[in-house]
Amino acid sequence: MIGLLSIIVIGFFLGMRHATDPDHVIAVSTIVSHQRNTKRAALIGIAWGLGHTVTIFAVGTAIILFGLVIPTRLGLAMELSVGVMLILLGAWNLITFKRTLPVVSVEEPVHSHAHCHGDYVHTHVHGHGPLAHTHAPESNPLARLDRTLGKLSIYQLLRPLIVGIVHGLAGSAAVALLILASIRNSSWAIAYLLVFGVGTIAGMMLITMSIASAFRLVGQRFQDFGRRLALISGVISVAFGLVVAYQICMVQGIFSSSPQWTPR
Repeated sequence: MIGLLSIIVIGFFLGMRHATDPDHVIAVSTIVSHQRNTKRAALIGIAWGLGHTVTIFAVGTAIILFGLVIPTRLGLAMELSVGVMLILLGAWNLITFKRTLPVVSVEEPVHSHAHCHGDYVHTHVHGHGPLAHTHAPESNPLARLDRTLGKLSIYQLLRPLIVGIVHGLAGSAAVALLILASIRNSSWAIAYLLVFGVGTIAGMMLITMSIASAFRLVGQRFQDFGRRLALISGVISVAFGLVVAYQICMVQGIFSSSPQWTPR
């Protein structure tokens, strides 16, 4: 009983620590950077954790019970998918940031119209250029998509769920092999996978709530700075994704005749 209890405690806290891996935090930050509600941010973290846990449990159980061996090239491809996903998530943030920038016109034709209040007549100088008719951030196509589909709760949770599934695919082999090396009992090993997943969900939920709270606090006091933090998260995500892709393609040689892969 003590041994099983130790496995449960260790699995839970290792799951929470696993949620803090850089690629995990960077990926969810690109999603939560547009979210100011901590409850919804918590749901995003839970959705990511569920996707991650389902994949880890499915692949890990197959490795533990049936001795499933993941080919080197397939393992690298699963890790490469994380890099590609980080690039796409970062690009989404950058596009969103660009669309919310006001359009500035250097030279704008202006003219005046007479305007009266009762018997008092005066003029207002104004223009019809882009500066005079800037569009609110809510009117861009991406925001319209969010408004149209945002009413569906599944739309808000689908992205983090898919991101969690991709991360789970990339890390499932390493987690399962680590369990096999330390836990010989198959039932206990599977129980560890479940507890590990619960810890990951809890850890990611705390992370997303913290990120949303930080963006909300900064956004309320310094609106421009809050938007720039969202921009920074997009840049970091793209850069990290490119590094991951370079590591897998060029260093580990996924497309070479003898690729090298160490599950991690």
